Amino acid sequence: MESHDVIILGGGLVGMTLALALNAHGVSSAIVDPADPDIQLAANFDGRASAVASASWRMLEAIGLAETLAPLGCPIQGIEVRDGLQADALDFTPGPEDHPLGIMLGNTQLRRALRSAVQKAEHTTFHMPARAVEVERDRTGVRARLDRGQMLTAPLLVAAEGRNSPTRSAAGIAVAQWRYQHRAIVCALDHSIPHDNVAHEIFYPAGPFALLPMLPGTRSALVWTVDEKDAEGVLALSDRGFLHEVQKRTGGLLGEIALAAPRSSYPLGFHHAAFMTRERLALIGDAAHGIHPIAGQGLNLGFRDAAALAEVIVEGTRLGLDLGDAQLLARYERWRSVDTFAVAIATDSLTRLFGLKGRSASAVRRFGLGIVNKTPLLKSTFMAEARGESGALPKLLQGQLV
Repeated sequence: MESHDVIILGGGLVGMTLALALNAHGVSSAIVDPADPDIQLAANFDGRASAVASASWRMLEAIGLAETLAPLGCPIQGIEVRDGLQADALDFTPGPEDHPLGIMLGNTQLRRALRSAVQKAEHTTFHMPARAVEVERDRTGVRARLDRGQMLTAPLLVAAEGRNSPTRSAAGIAVAQWRYQHRAIVCALDHSIPHDNVAHEIFYPAGPFALLPMLPGTRSALVWTVDEKDAEGVLALSDRGFLHEVQKRTGGLLGEIALAAPRSSYPLGFHHAAFMTRERLALIGDAAHGIHPIAGQGLNLGFRDAAALAEVIVEGTRLGLDLGDAQLLARYERWRSVDTFAVAIATDSLTRLFGLKGRSASAVRRFGLGIVNKTPLLKSTFMAEARGESGALPKLLQGQLV
């Protein structure tokens, strides 16, 4: 029988980050994930890229990942937002002394770095591939029996299994959810004009069209939102036909373009759990919430969950408390539930606003973008949100250990 401080079901980006945050404070955890690591770490497993907000990056620095990730990440030094191909863009550019708005990393790069760090972590055990076939939670603790026969025990269980979390369902936690009837087409592009570390977000009625700077300086990640009914047709286009459609939507911002990675797609939806905790259980990441990628905040919300939960657990450990104590979990719930719900509603509202068709809707959007562009306070507020620096930040998001 293995005893740990925390059992984490789900070894994705957020689950591994939580384990490393706990490890940095001497708190032990066991990660259980059914995926085959050889498949999950393959170059073609996940073609997506993520904008790691500045606050999230400070957490990765604090838990010892910066040295590995820094050479791979592309700082975002500006964001230009347009309604269609309007000439004037809403320009978010930090001052020369300010931190970047975020760091662009390929999901596979991030996953490999986290996996390597977890394997070396003194206080973390990784069961992968493995599945928890029986899980019991009661006033005495948590017990999980794995399909390979091991029995794990801990005072706290964390569900980090993603949007279809079986642990969340088994706990009877209701979820508000809907589909957007959109799919995101993702790939990487090489282009003739350097991106100068600027991200472009172009809004079309069918959805946002994002060009996100990657290394080297003439490569960008594409996230193109299309109607569900059009997705198969877009994926079926020849490379030449696909690039022709992409070029029309870039308006020549990046010059001539070429494919740098295969195309893939994933459906877009919204979900939000009614509760983030139950008896001896905490939800983090997509197990608790999922949002439209319009603002690039999905992964960062998960990182904020991990930072807050780690702080609650570490402080509980120092006080000698039971880590499954209801008051500890209530603190985590209060800390994270308002923030996650506010971001979820904001991104959903933006998605619907920019999806309205017609000249009148476009005129209203452009007027609104112009107002923000001319109001320094509004711009600084939006940039703080992009950096993940708003609200009551856990110490890890400030770059400090707890």
